[in-house]
Amino acid sequence: MADLQLELTRLEMPLKHTFTITRGSADTARTMRFALSDGEHVGLGESSPVTRYHESLDSVEAYWRNFGSLGDDPFALQNLLTERTPPAARTGLDIALHDMIGKRLGIPLWRYFGLDPSRTPYTSFTVGIDDPETMLEKVREVGDHPVLKVKLGAGNEIEILRAIRGIYHGTIRIDANEGWTPERAVEILREIEPLEIEFCEQPIPAGNPEQLRWIKERSTIPIVTDEDSRDARDLPKLYGCVDGINVKLVKCGGIRGALEMIHTARACGFKIMLGCMVESGILQTAAAHLSPLVDWADLDGPFLLREDPYVGMTYRNGKITLPEEPGLGVRPASAFAR
Repeated sequence: MADLQLELTRLEMPLKHTFTITRGSADTARTMRFALSDGEHVGLGESSPVTRYHESLDSVEAYWRNFGSLGDDPFALQNLLTERTPPAARTGLDIALHDMIGKRLGIPLWRYFGLDPSRTPYTSFTVGIDDPETMLEKVREVGDHPVLKVKLGAGNEIEILRAIRGIYHGTIRIDANEGWTPERAVEILREIEPLEIEFCEQPIPAGNPEQLRWIKERSTIPIVTDEDSRDARDLPKLYGCVDGINVKLVKCGGIRGALEMIHTARACGFKIMLGCMVESGILQTAAAHLSPLVDWADLDGPFLLREDPYVGMTYRNGKITLPEEPGLGVRPASAFAR
């Protein structure tokens, strides 16, 4: 069998709207596509490095440029996907390997993992920070999508949420992206209790589990971490401090890291959300294959892109539908159109 050959390609995908959170704004999603070939099959992967964690497209590219042979066995996951490889670089290879394994076996990944595709959750649609009228217009565009996640942190949170609840009757989740102090978080959460918020994600800067516990004890709205839960090693110290965690493949190194997080979270009694950055259908679909294992999903990248270059997972009234094709079941959008 020929050695595995890896090719990296940068993807630039314009967004439908400028996307703003507390740390900044973007008009274009930039990710790295991985194409892993064994001479017969091509496994696709993707990574969307997060500067918050000191990773970038340049760092991913530099890591693999200086890497030696990957060998000829895509099933050698334990040896190929070690913690010596930084999470963003590891994520792309992890997904490409799993895609190749599924293609070799002729089965979709959800079947490889023994999961029930009917148990996928509904995904939220994310509304980024903007002026109140623009945010309301984005909510109107959503129509009857059943779940919203609203980014907060601009200082007008209560006004925004009251206005959104006035026109939207589905489930609302909120995400402050580390934007509040503990005192401000409790103040806001108490004020918005009548608005039936499902949970609040990462209200304060990461690294303060006891402050999260303090907020949790003073709020009826469940608290979920994102930046505080990068991989499975972060979870034990959050025990008793929060209600749930957000698993993102690019934070924890891919599918193997996500499975480790999911099992650890269940042992800790946490609820689990599968989340994403703004990325193409490759990375979104990889996460979606694990979605029957979780309580919530925030896999809305295709909603935010002007045009997704890849088609894999789809949605039925907001509920994730998994592909039946082998591996990820992802194809270029142009090929899908034909």
